[in-house]
Amino acid sequence: MLELRFHSRGGQGGVVAGKLLAVAIFKEDRFVQAFPTFGVERRAAPVMAFVRIDDHPIRIRTQIYNPDHIIILDQSLLQMLDVTQGLKPGGTIIINTEKKPEDFDFKGDFRVVTIDASSIAVKHGLGSVTQPIVNTAILGAVSKVLKVVDIESVIAAIEEDVPAKIEANAAAAREAYEVAEGSP
Repeated sequence: MLELRFHSRGGQGGVVAGKLLAVAIFKEDRFVQAFPTFGVERRAAPVMAFVRIDDHPIRIRTQIYNPDHIIILDQSLLQMLDVTQGLKPGGTIIINTEKKPEDFDFKGDFRVVTIDASSIAVKHGLGSVTQPIVNTAILGAVSKVLKVVDIESVIAAIEEDVPAKIEANAAAAREAYEVAEGSP
């Protein structure tokens, strides 16, 4: 079983990112769970979303405490939270940032990948310059970097479940997929 944890702020689309990833994986005939956890329900509050992926039915129904990989939609969360808590050795941390992977010094055996999903989202008119909605762009990077789902399945999930700006969201996912680093 593969377990992913998304860290975001309310309004950035972290919960929707987990849901869209689950839809994309389901389209590939695999078993999947997606669910969020959050405290105070308000814009900009820290939010976590979880995704489990397996080739067999998933019977566990708990929060994910030891994820294989972590996806961070807002780098400012790094100053507030220990996002690596429970991350398995050898796990990948994907961060939405303008910085380079070597600019981060996480303690542990982790691979760091960065993608400027905010710029991609703004370029495609998703959110605003001050509050970009980066969920679909980050999923393009997840597809490329983690290889957990095909980009075409992500696009199909966007076309099926995103209520507005479908073409822009699909274009953002494709662009992020193209510019994200692949395997090490």
